[in-house]
Amino acid sequence: MDRQDPVAGPPQAVIAASLRRERARAGLSLTEVASRAGVAKSTLSQLESGTGNPSLETLWALCVALEMPFSKLLDPPRANVQVIRADEGAPVPAADADYRVTLLAAGQSHTRCDVYRIAAEPGHTRRSDPHTPGVVEHVVLAAGHAMAGPADEPVEMRPGDYIRYLGDLPHIFEALEPGTWATMVIESA
Repeated sequence: MDRQDPVAGPPQAVIAASLRRERARAGLSLTEVASRAGVAKSTLSQLESGTGNPSLETLWALCVALEMPFSKLLDPPRANVQVIRADEGAPVPAADADYRVTLLAAGQSHTRCDVYRIAAEPGHTRRSDPHTPGVVEHVVLAAGHAMAGPADEPVEMRPGDYIRYLGDLPHIFEALEPGTWATMVIESA
């Protein structure tokens, strides 16, 4: 069986095309989007040209500014049957922690449900600012040991544990042992 690569081109090229498409859809200038996201106009320009190397925080801020789910930045066209091996996909790193997310599946336009793999190592807590209103996150810890959930009430998790929390409030994910990874589903309203 011929398997289609889950990423259509380098991640920077996919992100660049998605940012240009979504900014045009919103009818906003580079200056307006950069201002709303709290990033430099030159940073946004580099990202749209495919030459930037964005952090997870920058990409989330741009998604909030463009009122779009994060998955639209990384979601190339998909085959009817899709297999993504554990070492495949395009992980996007956080700037403040050893934490990476890899988009595994983007929800259909009517479902707004995206699936990610999280890989994290101990040392720094990944702190997430609130996402757009109505976002709910679901996390199932697959390996390791972690603290996850609302920033003011994180929950200790072991392999197989599940947590659901509001993503439109501050939240965290902290690996407590090497090799920690989880599956995350983000529902958008």
